[in-house]
Amino acid sequence: MTASSDHLERSAARLAALQALYQLEITGNAPDDVIEEFIEHRFGIGSDNGSPKHDEAFFSDLVHGVLKHQVEIDRSIAKALAQGWTLARIDSILRALLRAASYELVARRDVPAKVVIDEYVELARDFFDGDEPGFVNAVLDRLAHRKRATEFGETPPDDELQF
Repeated sequence: MTASSDHLERSAARLAALQALYQLEITGNAPDDVIEEFIEHRFGIGSDNGSPKHDEAFFSDLVHGVLKHQVEIDRSIAKALAQGWTLARIDSILRALLRAASYELVARRDVPAKVVIDEYVELARDFFDGDEPGFVNAVLDRLAHRKRATEFGETPPDDELQF
């Protein structure tokens, strides 16, 4: 497997995780059922025609990680939002996207912060034509500077908790 195919598989896993998190929020279905549905029924579709395969372990980690740490993730996102904005005010797809990216920034140190930001801004572009990608970029940049301050040559804030 090449670095390029790894990248494509992780990108596909991020998209699937975003969709699964959205589905979980909307339907309230059991997380393991949704994860199993994606792996068994959605990941094989299109793989014969050159569509990227999915990194199933990465996908599962993103979904389970967001759900396990959602309270901390939501607090972190709330701190990164502009004054007057709340997480509840944000579109449900954007909420799922920000949650997955936040989890990745904290728990997946194997992925550079700039890659996380770029990947999720691209996902935002896939779903939205307006200002949303810029919004995602701004929120994730603030989060990354708090969660991964050392990657930017900065000192982490004293109040920054990790999970």
